[in-house]
Amino acid sequence: MTQDIIAQQDGPILRLTLNRPEHGNGISDDMARELKRLLNGAAETSHLVVLRGAGADFCTGRAAPTGGPPPRPLEGLETRRYFDVIFDLYAAFRKSPVPIIGVVQGRALGAGCALAALCDITIASETSRFQVPEMGHNILPTMVASSFVDRVPLKALTYLVYSTAVIGPERALSFGIVSDIVPAGALDDAVATLCAAMLKSPLPALLAVKEYARSAPKMDVQGAVDFARNLHAIVNSSSEMRKK
Repeated sequence: MTQDIIAQQDGPILRLTLNRPEHGNGISDDMARELKRLLNGAAETSHLVVLRGAGADFCTGRAAPTGGPPPRPLEGLETRRYFDVIFDLYAAFRKSPVPIIGVVQGRALGAGCALAALCDITIASETSRFQVPEMGHNILPTMVASSFVDRVPLKALTYLVYSTAVIGPERALSFGIVSDIVPAGALDDAVATLCAAMLKSPLPALLAVKEYARSAPKMDVQGAVDFARNLHAIVNSSSEMRKK
């Protein structure tokens, strides 16, 4: 399984690649656990994470569990625990102290669409495609919906879930799933330019933006303003912010 996710330390950047191109980079439970582990530890070595898929697609969803379905129908609590591996992975994206950049080429379906939405910044190729197909397979997609809840407007969420429509990057941009769209041949250059711009910032500021973006939208307005004032005072007084 170790080769199903390739982790490369490139200076202050942790580069993670979903590496099952022959299966559309469908993410297995073991991959989900490993990706969670890597994201949870990223701040120890890295200032940011870049996540992409090998080959033609970003990620075409959740791979079928190895060994097939459970030998008997699971009860409610057992079912919840059975699927926690994916919910825990989604939580790792939100909890990561360092920013995560998603690089989407080709298809981002189901869990792949969720991962694209969960990244702090997502750069998509003009040829990318996004879909939440679960309802068409008689699967309730609240797992994917949980990844959208603080990323995607409600009407966009319900449209994607109910319609199972395949959308292009322009609509994914308007829905809040992606941050920018670039020509397919310019994807690597666009990511390199973004990483260089982010790494010019002192680490306290880089981390504080992620912290504010994670917490402030859930606060009332005055709480969000007060949080901003405190972060502004604390971070800008750091000696690292005064380095040339």
